[in-house]
Amino acid sequence: MTETTVAAKPFEVGIYSFAELTPDPATGARISPEQRLRNLLETIELADQVGLDVFGLGEHHRPDFVSSAPAVILAAAAVRTQRIRLSSAVTVLSSDDPVRVFQEFATLDLLSGGRAEIMAGRGSFIESFPLFGYDLADYDELFAEKLELLLKLRESERVTWSGKHRAALDDLGIYPRPVQNPLPVWIAVGGTPASVARAGTLGLPLAIAIIGGVPERFAPLARLYREAVQRAGRDPAALPISINSHGFLADDSQQAADDYFPSFAIVMNKIGRERGWAPITRQQFEASRTLRGADFVGAPEEIVEKILFQHAIFGHQRLLLQLGVGTIEHAKVMRAVELLGTQVAPVVRREIAQRTAAA
Repeated sequence: MTETTVAAKPFEVGIYSFAELTPDPATGARISPEQRLRNLLETIELADQVGLDVFGLGEHHRPDFVSSAPAVILAAAAVRTQRIRLSSAVTVLSSDDPVRVFQEFATLDLLSGGRAEIMAGRGSFIESFPLFGYDLADYDELFAEKLELLLKLRESERVTWSGKHRAALDDLGIYPRPVQNPLPVWIAVGGTPASVARAGTLGLPLAIAIIGGVPERFAPLARLYREAVQRAGRDPAALPISINSHGFLADDSQQAADDYFPSFAIVMNKIGRERGWAPITRQQFEASRTLRGADFVGAPEEIVEKILFQHAIFGHQRLLLQLGVGTIEHAKVMRAVELLGTQVAPVVRREIAQRTAAA
């Protein structure tokens, strides 16, 4: 059990997407980018309607995704939703301009009435570096410098700053200013301890991506983060941790697995070929959706059990699921969103609130 109790704010359940344009596993056909975006906006609207807390959208610059400009898509969602928070997942800050990132998400915050978030990370692909003229050899330095600038931008309307990889700012105004002060910035990590410690030292919320292995293996990251927060003189209970994982729901557990695995295998095996991984087997997938596996795939009661199991490990305040990896029939995705919002999230929030009150 984690040593740190959860803050009083209710546990948050949300979803994220990379807006894939991958082939339908049954037919091999691809829907148009236009239709994919229409489907995505319908998904975000439904997530809002069924009471989910957060929707995140990844940034990718490959032909099998349609989300190279997440802030634009999230802005379209902002005017069609009422309550749900809208986040990048992630903004590849190393290859972007922090001034433009801040302006885009400040604008999103205004459009949404204060619901925007930035989830900053290094990203899982490298296409954006040559696309925007950056050298991968500067990978770590770019992220550190640009994060420093982004945080200065949200602190003050007028900024003076200089660095190595961007033109200096000399008492320049940055507009517009967001509704939220400060505009929330999360740090997303895949398992690098130095990145975890940096988030804690800076006092930024942490998102841990768990897309493989057993969750217990990531528990030291949560401890390291809270220790870094405490060393920096802050209260660890006041800074949330999110667990971000793959998942899918259906009314029946076997149906969820059968709907999810074909598209999941297409995506993961394509990435695997690029990176030298062995193809994923159905047996490995089935193991990953057991209680101690990484994937949240099953019927609502299984997902509830798994969230609560991981909460006992991490004491986290948020769970985001990439609800479907690859192309899954839109109606089935919508049903998965409905189940997560109506049958999973209320149970999880109630149970965790009771645990917190009893702690």
